Amino acid sequence: MSDQTRVRDLLEERAAAMRAGNADRLVADYLPDAVTFTLAPPLKHTAPEVHDAEALRAWFATFASAVDYEIRDLEITVNGRLAFCHSLNRMSAVPQGLTEPFDLWFRSTVCLRQVDGAWRIAHEHTSTPFYMDGTFSAALDLKP
Repeated sequence: MSDQTRVRDLLEERAAAMRAGNADRLVADYLPDAVTFTLAPPLKHTAPEVHDAEALRAWFATFASAVDYEIRDLEITVNGRLAFCHSLNRMSAVPQGLTEPFDLWFRSTVCLRQVDGAWRIAHEHTSTPFYMDGTFSAALDLKP
């Protein structure tokens, strides 16, 4: 199996873990020194926050439905023991107290290192664009 395939499989397994609400599986993919820049504040997340499965479980509990999660247009570059990926991802769920789901497309960049033969996440960055028309509101209506 090629390294590209192994990285793709890892990211697809993570998407399945999001849909299943499997917090332990999601945090297990991060290296001990991983840094993430996620959609949620603060600007930067480091260990032990990145590895906090309980916080992730609490986030899943804010939804009245399972989280639907999709990765689209995934591009993977592997060079030795490093891999770089970018994609457009979709997340949808019904927040507690509401009846309709939100549907959000966002950008994702993931950098991985191969350690002891396994690909692990060293850095992850997710973001939504914002309108530069003076409102500075998140562009939550964009779709690929």
